[in-house]
Amino acid sequence: QVQLVESGGGSVPTGGSLTLSCKPSQATFFRKMGWFRQTPGGEREGVATLYTNLPRGGHIYYAASVKGRFNISHDAVSNTVYLQMNSLKPEDTDTYYCAADDSRVCGGSCLRPGAYKFWGQGTQVTVST
Repeated sequence: QVQLVESGGGSVPTGGSLTLSCKPSQATFFRKMGWFRQTPGGEREGVATLYTNLPRGGHIYYAASVKGRFNISHDAVSNTVYLQMNSLKPEDTDTYYCAADDSRVCGGSCLRPGAYKFWGQGTQVTVST
């Protein structure tokens, strides 16, 4: 089964930047990909998602808490999805998960975890004060 391989997590001070990347382990077309985050014991929440087969800027979704600071993009050649995170805050500290799905259906919200079948193992992002 295809796996999503994440990289790019780490520790940064407040105001710093990190870029996460996620690439499928096999050549697989996913209609939508994105990033979620979760604190231990908390619910998984959508951070940013996009449709991979739409023109740049089409159907990209951000959580209100990250809009203007985070940028999601997809490279069609390498089939890699990126999450560029700027102006990081301590409340951004979480485990970040890559997600993907081969359906265009989101069922109400494309930031809903239930809209994605495939998940990465998670990468830790820590923002210090």
